[in-house]
Amino acid sequence: MNSRTPDPGPGTLWLASGSPRRRRMLVEAGIDATVRPAAVDDGRLAPGGVPPRWWVAALAWFKAAAVAGDLAAEAPAARGLILAADTVCVLQGRITGQPADAAAATATIRRVAGCEHEVLTGVALLEVPSGRRRLLVDTARVRCGPLRDEDIRRYVATEAWRGKAGGYNLEERLAAGWPLACVGDPATVVGLPMRRLETILMPWRRPHS
Repeated sequence: MNSRTPDPGPGTLWLASGSPRRRRMLVEAGIDATVRPAAVDDGRLAPGGVPPRWWVAALAWFKAAAVAGDLAAEAPAARGLILAADTVCVLQGRITGQPADAAAATATIRRVAGCEHEVLTGVALLEVPSGRRRLLVDTARVRCGPLRDEDIRRYVATEAWRGKAGGYNLEERLAAGWPLACVGDPATVVGLPMRRLETILMPWRRPHS
């Protein structure tokens, strides 16, 4: 009687992010992932003079590598794929991440209003335990119409800007009636370029999803 070694499958997909938005996008795509936030405080890092694409890819890689180090120490037999991502806005040629406080959020939203800006999401895919990696960066462009000072003040007071690159979430602000238009993958603006990732992550997709 012949015996076959069972197919071990793709292993675990670890999402190296505590972002509920990134988690939700994976769930909505039918992709199973284990949330494993990376212990990387990117607020303490500065891009220096590197291009925005390099910087956002580097931040994603730092997060993936941090989770890989933790897994190697805690679960040496682990196998699968680490998915890490980071998102920045490029406003008037300057990289803008998450506002640190209400004053920074107000200044950022005022810069967003009435102009077009880029949103870049860098993704690092790191295989465990082989160490093979893939980096990609996706770009979308967002146009925001004028916003009244009163509306900006009211929005900043809600603190909905916390934890969001550029100080806003595209889906939430569209629902709130902000004059926003996106060219590219809207999911890139939210935090994961799902148009590019869905095929890559197909092995972790639930049947019939």
